[in-house]
Amino acid sequence: MKIVVAMDSFKGSVSSLEAGRAVLLGIRRVMPDAEVIVRPMADGGEGTVEALTVGMRGHFEAVAVTGPLGEKVTATYGILGDHQTAIMEISSAAGIMLVDEKDRNPLHTTSYGVGELIRHAIKQGCRHFIIGLGGSATNDGGIGMLTALGVSFLDEWGNPVEYGAQGLSQIARIDTTQVMPELSECSFRVACDVTNPLCGQQGAPAVFSPQKEQPHRWWRIWRKLWSATHSW
Repeated sequence: MKIVVAMDSFKGSVSSLEAGRAVLLGIRRVMPDAEVIVRPMADGGEGTVEALTVGMRGHFEAVAVTGPLGEKVTATYGILGDHQTAIMEISSAAGIMLVDEKDRNPLHTTSYGVGELIRHAIKQGCRHFIIGLGGSATNDGGIGMLTALGVSFLDEWGNPVEYGAQGLSQIARIDTTQVMPELSECSFRVACDVTNPLCGQQGAPAVFSPQKEQPHRWWRIWRKLWSATHSW
């Protein structure tokens, strides 16, 4: 008998491949002669880089980037065999698992490190990007990511806005004169299993705020996020 095992990861516990190998061991205990093939899988969240990079014979790059609270973290992304396509997860640079529960507050968490990953991949020659959106700790509308790529988000006095979703309500002007010129050659696709926009009743702040900060204060933070994104 031939069996294919393709397990999703268990958030914060085991990766897709680790879960698959555990299933493999269980199958072999009762069916020692079975041919068992383990393949990684993911839905756009944690494990997407591993699944696509391993499945498409790519290689991994580990980069020191800015974490969701401004600290340095090591994030890993994949480059496929064509040497042109990069596979990334927001969660590797701005993931909720990188932030202690007591410090979770999307008003102050940034996606800056995601932009640093993109910048690194561009320098490696990549021009096509697939980015998994799941598992993030931030709701900053991508302003942190774009800042790392050279975009300036300025308040009414010409100063850079604050990191995190709190910066959205401060934006008065956007300056793109320092953007990486290679971005014009790049294409981006996102991998996710939801269709939540930034604003509105089904917007990311309304739906996902309870996941991104301490449960006892999520309503207060949601109201601030709602105000920031709507004024923007």
